[in-house]
Amino acid sequence: MAELKNASFDATVFLANAGLGRRIVQLKPKQAFFSQGNPADSIFYIQKGRAQLTVVSKAGKEATITLLSAGDFVGEESIAAVAGLRLATASAITACTALRIEREEMVRVMHEEHAFSDLFLSFLLARSMRTQADLVDQLFNSSEKRLARILLLMAEFGKPGEPETLIPRITQETLAEMIGTTRSRVSYFMNRFRKLGFIEYNGRIRVYKSLLNVILHDESFKQNAVSAPLMGVQRSRSKL
Repeated sequence: MAELKNASFDATVFLANAGLGRRIVQLKPKQAFFSQGNPADSIFYIQKGRAQLTVVSKAGKEATITLLSAGDFVGEESIAAVAGLRLATASAITACTALRIEREEMVRVMHEEHAFSDLFLSFLLARSMRTQADLVDQLFNSSEKRLARILLLMAEFGKPGEPETLIPRITQETLAEMIGTTRSRVSYFMNRFRKLGFIEYNGRIRVYKSLLNVILHDESFKQNAVSAPLMGVQRSRSKL
């Protein structure tokens, strides 16, 4: 009977529908899934939309940790051995549809359904690799390269299927928080990307695949970025 039960379980159906211990919620832009310091009593699976994870320090400074999209879980700290408090705030960037799964139901299905636990483990490993890549990016890459990577991730270049070249609305302040620089530097880089034809924006940002050149050929990009002022200096010297 146990084998028949496991064979009939479909993780995709489970995550798409409400049921015992789980319900579908609709969130408007800027509405919170949960807030930092709330009890960690449930986990969310994002079915549609984009969201972000932010933290606030004791001094009141807010920072964006990561961006989330359809197919992501958020609030996985709720299934720890001892339920505690939320470590961050998850809020919608665009209108979101999500499945809210109670902690007890999440723990139960992970123990009883191997197909689901395999899926969730794959997600956690991918999240861990993404976090490690974010750390390496922050430690070793230039600010403009970090900005290029964030924009490409938001456009979902590298994921299966067609990328979404028009990314959700996001402020330059939020981008600055994510890459660890100032808003004025983000504005400078964005204008440079636009002049080079990597992006275009007028309220919404449209990302082109050519932006990958910033990441794949960082040295040539830097050389291109400084060539104009260097040529100007050489002309001035020749006149002198």
